[in-house]
Amino acid sequence: MMHNPINHPARPVFRAIGGLIGLYLVAFGVLGFVQIGGGEFFAQDDTLVLGQGTNLGYSALATALGLVILLATLFGRNVDTAVDTFLGYGLMALGLAALCVLRTDANYLNFSLATSIVTMVLGLVLLMCGMYGKVGSEEEAKAWQDARLVL
Repeated sequence: MMHNPINHPARPVFRAIGGLIGLYLVAFGVLGFVQIGGGEFFAQDDTLVLGQGTNLGYSALATALGLVILLATLFGRNVDTAVDTFLGYGLMALGLAALCVLRTDANYLNFSLATSIVTMVLGLVLLMCGMYGKVGSEEEAKAWQDARLVL
């Protein structure tokens, strides 16, 4: 993606924001496990954690995604930008799919409207972190800058 900046001055901030999103997802998942306890994996009830609907399935998914984001952020070296971009698109798709099945029996992850909105916002912020956090050599940054200035 040549249109994404390389060595953006705010890349440490975007990397930290990506890590905070991973931390939030892990905390949300762990709180979901604590709140639900030994309930059904795909229960469709009125369980709320941090104002969002959840069940054991979505708590497990959120915890796993958060750990992947945290590990990629700690590893760095453009792995975090690839993971943030990919999971950002994935969270956007998950939030939109959850909106489609919100009031049906197919709502296996027990999403509420608030959960869908939060998931899509997290996806958008992860996309931003992935697009502005790329690190490269000075030659790559200069080539990007020259290509940007030609337009």
